[in-house]
Amino acid sequence: MNRREPLVLGIETSCDETGIGIVRGRTLLSNTIASSMDEHARYGGVVPEVAARAHLEALQPAIETALAEAGASLADLDAVAVTSGPGLAGALMVGVGAAKALAVSLDRPLYAVNHLVGHIAADILDADAPPLEYPTVALLVSGGHTSLLLVRDLTTDVELLGETVDDAAGEAFDKVARLLGLPYPGGPEIDRAAATGDPTAIRFPRGLSRASDMASHRYDFSFSGLKTAVARWTEQTRAAGEDVPVADVAASFREAVVDVLVTKALAACEAYGVPRLLLGGGVIANRRLREVALARAEAAGVAVRIPPLSLCTDNGAMIAALASELIMSGRRPSTLAFGADSTLPVTEIQVAERPAERTDAA
Repeated sequence: MNRREPLVLGIETSCDETGIGIVRGRTLLSNTIASSMDEHARYGGVVPEVAARAHLEALQPAIETALAEAGASLADLDAVAVTSGPGLAGALMVGVGAAKALAVSLDRPLYAVNHLVGHIAADILDADAPPLEYPTVALLVSGGHTSLLLVRDLTTDVELLGETVDDAAGEAFDKVARLLGLPYPGGPEIDRAAATGDPTAIRFPRGLSRASDMASHRYDFSFSGLKTAVARWTEQTRAAGEDVPVADVAASFREAVVDVLVTKALAACEAYGVPRLLLGGGVIANRRLREVALARAEAAGVAVRIPPLSLCTDNGAMIAALASELIMSGRRPSTLAFGADSTLPVTEIQVAERPAERTDAA
């Protein structure tokens, strides 16, 4: 296997997007994504069984498309990588099964990796950015995850500082969009509606931000109470016979989410003496979040890194990139003794690494 610039195919099926990515070392060759979002829109959210079936149907065409785009064949691959978790169990099982079958049939090493750490690895595929420095604080915000991490080394040392205790930020966007009569997915719709709204019109709560929360939830997030506050406000407004000012509600809700995310992320940077903040996950596409993070970070003397938006959503390229880093750092492949782990902790960067071969005489 080429350990200097391995050609790696990554499979990502943790939620509703079938992602196949191919990288050579730190160079992106293909980022193919087949989304089943339209199938979930009628339900107002991701349905696990629908997602799993969509992955089954999309995997082979997506692999063929990715290989064609990369100008490679299956025989050219040095390794196969796959998301082991966290994510939806049924969806993960589809990707894990496919990756094992592919690795065995090709007689190639298999690397089972962590979805969340993959979001950080996406940053190294930005050819225009300088190398990622350590340590760095990473804020990952998506439909299923809101996590604050301290990354001392991408392949060996990632610490969870805090995470959501209920709804993830992206999930809250979807639920509030539904309250306002906006389509799914809610993130882009809230963003559009908020463009003409007043973010100071309504003071919605900032979850887990009171002084009493700092002892046990300093870096944790909670958006369930915010969602409930929006629901009550809109119900009371309608009960009073008034029209709900959708733009103002959207802007005020978005501002509350952004305020909490950025405040806690920068607090972690200050507490740990880290002048670097990496933003990842699909919700980073939110324009206001990027604006506020960049402005407040600059004032605090913190440098912000944002991977290309095409690599912020769930994708196979980030999984291939993480595996490539593991290979180049000398890590051994995973055994086949792993499965889909919907609650895989972020500290497990690689799953089921093969033990070193004994060199002493038996």
